[in-house]
Amino acid sequence: MDRKLRSIVMASAFAALTCVATMIIKIPTIGTNGYVNIGDSIVLLSAWLLGNPYGALAAGIGSALADLLSGYPAYVPGTAVIKFFMAFAASFIFRIIKEHGLPKIPGYVVSSIAAETIMVTGYFAYEAAFLGYGLAASASIVSNVTQALSCIVLGLVLVIILSPVYVRFSPEGMK
Repeated sequence: MDRKLRSIVMASAFAALTCVATMIIKIPTIGTNGYVNIGDSIVLLSAWLLGNPYGALAAGIGSALADLLSGYPAYVPGTAVIKFFMAFAASFIFRIIKEHGLPKIPGYVVSSIAAETIMVTGYFAYEAAFLGYGLAASASIVSNVTQALSCIVLGLVLVIILSPVYVRFSPEGMK
């Protein structure tokens, strides 16, 4: 199997994992009609392990699919774009940090903070402008920050545990 096909297969698997992780644990938020989930931990994992563009595509498609299947169709376009850019930024920043010879853990932390900042501001902007909530969209900031912090921690744990296994099965590792 060639490298491109392996990358597509891995991206598909990560999109499915992102969707399931987003849907499996949903904690409803008060006043926003939304929910906190652990899907961003897989969004981050996709970014770090798959890189761009595959990790970003997996994150955007898997997260948008979760919104569609969960009955939030108005969020599908916003989620697809926000999660794509989250993963794209996390992958890009992590790659730069790694190329400069810095340790991986600080790279994971810095890139995840940047990605989750995109998520919090992205959803605020999407809800305020596109969904017409205006400043009432600020009600979701607290729950989005809570989700961001929990997913950063979970994402770090997962990448530390899964990196050695992934390297063996990655498109680069299966030569």
